[in-house]
Amino acid sequence: MMSAAWLRLDLRRRWRSLLVLALLVAFAAGTVMTAVAGARRGESAVDRLLERTLPATVIVLPNTPGFDWDPVRELPGVEALSVMWLAGVDVVGVPPEAMAAQLPPMYDDAAMRTIERPVVLAGRVPDPARADEAVVTPAWTDHWGHGVGDTLTIRMHTPEAVDAYARGAQPAAATGPELTVSVVGVVRSAWFGDEPGSTGGIVFSPGLLSEYPRNLLGTENLVRTNALVRLDDDAGAVPRFRAALAAATGRSDIDVWDMEEQFGSHQRDVTGFEADGLRLFALVAAVVAVVLIGQSVARLTASTVTDLQVLRALGMGPGQARRAAVAGPALAATAGAVIAAAAAVVASRWFPIGTAARAEPTPGIDVDGLVLLLGLLAAPVLVVLGALAAATVALRASARPAQARRSAIAAVAARAGLPVAVVVGTRFALEPGRGRASLPVRPALLGSAVGVLGVLAAFTFSSGVDDAAANPERVGVVHDLELFVGQHDAELVPARDLLDAVAAVPGVAGVNDTRSAVAAAGDGDGQLAVLSIDPIGEPLPFVVSQGRLPATAGEVVIGPASARGLRLGVGDTVELTGTAGSMRLAVVGIALMPQLAHNVYTDGGLVTAATYDELFDGFRFRAGFVALEPGADPDSVVPGLLAVAATFPGGDQVFVAPPELPPEITELQHIRALPTALAAFLAVLALGAVGHALATAVRRRRHELAVLRALGLTRGQCRGVVMTQATVLALAGLAAGIPLGVALGRTVWRYVAETTPVFYVAPMALTAVLLLIPAALVAAALLAAWPSRRAASMRVGTVLRAE
Repeated sequence: MMSAAWLRLDLRRRWRSLLVLALLVAFAAGTVMTAVAGARRGESAVDRLLERTLPATVIVLPNTPGFDWDPVRELPGVEALSVMWLAGVDVVGVPPEAMAAQLPPMYDDAAMRTIERPVVLAGRVPDPARADEAVVTPAWTDHWGHGVGDTLTIRMHTPEAVDAYARGAQPAAATGPELTVSVVGVVRSAWFGDEPGSTGGIVFSPGLLSEYPRNLLGTENLVRTNALVRLDDDAGAVPRFRAALAAATGRSDIDVWDMEEQFGSHQRDVTGFEADGLRLFALVAAVVAVVLIGQSVARLTASTVTDLQVLRALGMGPGQARRAAVAGPALAATAGAVIAAAAAVVASRWFPIGTAARAEPTPGIDVDGLVLLLGLLAAPVLVVLGALAAATVALRASARPAQARRSAIAAVAARAGLPVAVVVGTRFALEPGRGRASLPVRPALLGSAVGVLGVLAAFTFSSGVDDAAANPERVGVVHDLELFVGQHDAELVPARDLLDAVAAVPGVAGVNDTRSAVAAAGDGDGQLAVLSIDPIGEPLPFVVSQGRLPATAGEVVIGPASARGLRLGVGDTVELTGTAGSMRLAVVGIALMPQLAHNVYTDGGLVTAATYDELFDGFRFRAGFVALEPGADPDSVVPGLLAVAATFPGGDQVFVAPPELPPEITELQHIRALPTALAAFLAVLALGAVGHALATAVRRRRHELAVLRALGLTRGQCRGVVMTQATVLALAGLAAGIPLGVALGRTVWRYVAETTPVFYVAPMALTAVLLLIPAALVAAALLAAWPSRRAASMRVGTVLRAE
């Protein structure tokens, strides 16, 4: 009864403090619950998508016209196969270059049914008998605005144009028949998905191919085909399939992409990192919240115990005093936890984030019952335990006089003869005091330091991401332009003569004659995309993380992903088998690879031209990688390259393009949101801790201020006391937070760079430091504005009479 009566009284007297406590608990607990639930959801997104979509196990890429797929369907372990034709159409209103980056648009009727059966986010899959239906991926809807129920106009090529393009002619705008197509669904699967930064994909019904075969496949059967293949779940299915495919076709150069490596493993790594980042976010937020909010709970509880001393003298027991002191914080924490759970449910619509968002099969609101239940229980329990501990300590301390702790810095300021406002403000900032005049000094100092640390760590990490995005060599892109001069053993022009001429174009520093083909590795159950190092002029500065580049025949440098997949390191040897023969090569380095069609920057091998010629008697793709002189503008050099190409027979078919950056750069930019959000959270808590300390100082030290005013302290000096307190708290936070923030940001970026991988360069955040110092001081001054006004306007006589 007494506890209930005290709670009613406490709610009237301290409702503002309890409301602030409830909001702090709601903010902190809601943030933690949202982050943990988002981590759990994001980490499982890839597996949940794969479980529902009958995913392709491998992608088989012979890129051969008229390839016979029937023997492949009969291979052991093949459960489903869908042929895809590298045909194309134009969509009116969508630039041709955007369409060129989309998924191969033509599939047989096995796709989306027995293999890569997508999750339908809206609408339905297309009717395979209808030519006028299509589905799109989410990014297409977001970027181009075509959703379920919309129509779009497509224009096909003429049969003659399709044959010409298949022979290597440069694509041009379609001039064939037009058709109005309805968008009947928005879908998602591992294959029918969106790459980072993609504008989305559109997938037409197989009925379009049935109705317009000549406009999509031509008349000479030159269009190359590839296939999606789903294998059984047995361990070793992919190596066995590769070996069986080579035996059935008599070809060891057919590229077979393992979708577990290309999609599953990589996506799990990225989503796992995102989930770890969210968990770290939740852990840091929880720890900081426990410390900062715990200090506020302790101060509130201790103040309540002090107020209860009169009732204790009238017979209130220690147990009753504890219950009375804990009741208010417990009620506030319970209300805050309920608000936090509701906020976490609402916030789930924006989760998962980053790569996981592109794999999530059920986007939207999600209720993670386990996380919400634990959050609803944990927040009040932690507050109650903290309040009980604080009440117990306060009750014990009330039996003996407390010794006020003095600050050495404040003492130095006093001995130096600094103005009274500076000395008093420094004491308010650094001396906690005792009894009713006690101040939350430690939470304010810790909050200030943690806020600066978090903001600077986020800026340092972001600087690393920006450096990687601005310097393509961090991901192995060491050339400025690419000339595509041949594919599938056919040169569009006399390639070597053209590249020799290109090396002499003003602004060009060097050209690498890059040929690419696929070799069987080891016992034939592995593959390696092999690229040649054949410089004309200055050699390209390939990014080598271990060892060195190959210097003679019989040496190879491999990408980090290939090194892991083939279990190779510097000093090992590997047997490679190409179309011309086999060689045992020494692995002399690990390096980031230049990308050329069928390899990514972490995958493949670099060999000398002599080694390449011993392995292969042709090429899958051939390109000139052009490095420009420092300061040369790529846009100004391109016309000169095209003019040189035009002097060769077939030179009008050569096209020049900038190198494509790996999607990992976009993934890193998405990941950057995590430390930024954490920094924002810590900054809010820091502002709250410092602001609370300033307001509390004016309220609890009003007697001291009133005495000083009576002795001659002016209103302006009163404002100076609070401003000095805020400035000292900000400077303490800067002194501790700046070095720790830079160190933490660099540590996190090194970890991310090594796991992505990106070539690590220590990020510099000098601009952030220079901006953060005045920003922290200005923020402190703004926080001090209202408390300083209260201090200056207090009624001295009223305060002294009340005390």
